[in-house]
Amino acid sequence: MNGASFTSATDPVSISSAADGVEFGTSADGFPVARIGEILLGLISNGSGDFFLASAWRITKPLAEVRRHHFYRHDGRVKDEAAFRLRAIETAEHMRELSAFSRIQTRMSASTPWGGSQLATIYAEGIVSHSTSGHGGFHLSPDRNLQIDASVRSAGGWYEEDSEWAIVALTFPDLFTGYERQCANEAARNTFPDYWEKLRGRQLSAGESWLKDRAEFDRVHADDWIVISAIISSHHSGMTEVFAKRGGNRESQREERRFLVPHEEYGRRGRFGFVIDLARHAAYDGPSSLVGWSARAA
Repeated sequence: MNGASFTSATDPVSISSAADGVEFGTSADGFPVARIGEILLGLISNGSGDFFLASAWRITKPLAEVRRHHFYRHDGRVKDEAAFRLRAIETAEHMRELSAFSRIQTRMSASTPWGGSQLATIYAEGIVSHSTSGHGGFHLSPDRNLQIDASVRSAGGWYEEDSEWAIVALTFPDLFTGYERQCANEAARNTFPDYWEKLRGRQLSAGESWLKDRAEFDRVHADDWIVISAIISSHHSGMTEVFAKRGGNRESQREERRFLVPHEEYGRRGRFGFVIDLARHAAYDGPSSLVGWSARAA
């Protein structure tokens, strides 16, 4: 296991140097924008008080003439303008670091778990990222793969791009930018908590890892009725008709029950689902608002 320490892309020195490469301004529509080389970023409201990061490429107009329709990519939620400015600076630092690497893009004949390779990026000898028509990921040579911790090592040396790529980045951090390492750290913490704890030498607390929190939720509520689907009731004003199973297992053949839950209460459900409180939520067997329920119940 490579023992190099994790360095955030938001270190003060990095922020100071990267900020010089960012041009900030205000668009013609009044929202904050930033230009980093050929990349254009915008902080756009979704109309409900939340913001998201939008991006575009090769828009040469002055920032003051940019409008919302010039952006075509959604890059996730952003809390506020301060967070937007930090993201822009992180992007500039990421691009600066990328320019110092020797990654080589090429085409090679390769069969991957996701289809034929259409484009390959060589990060270093024995470390290649493949893109296909629908997915992609890393492939490591046998020698490189032996450097991956055994607990998360793929027998074939393939690591898909959604989450497993983080294992590669954390094992070979010198081949990735600070921003990429930051993303890899978050991905591993949420998806491979045991590996992350081993790598960082500490236990994750509640709320720090999606997968670890999910496992605890499933353990605590294994015998509780958990909602698997819901629909606004057309028969009971202000209520949501919900369908629940023990433990929330959609695939099981266990009994499914219906309940009525107030809209407002159901709207506050947790990220892992809504747990029925049998002392407050009475089982419901009246007419359903879900098309086809009568046939299912027959």
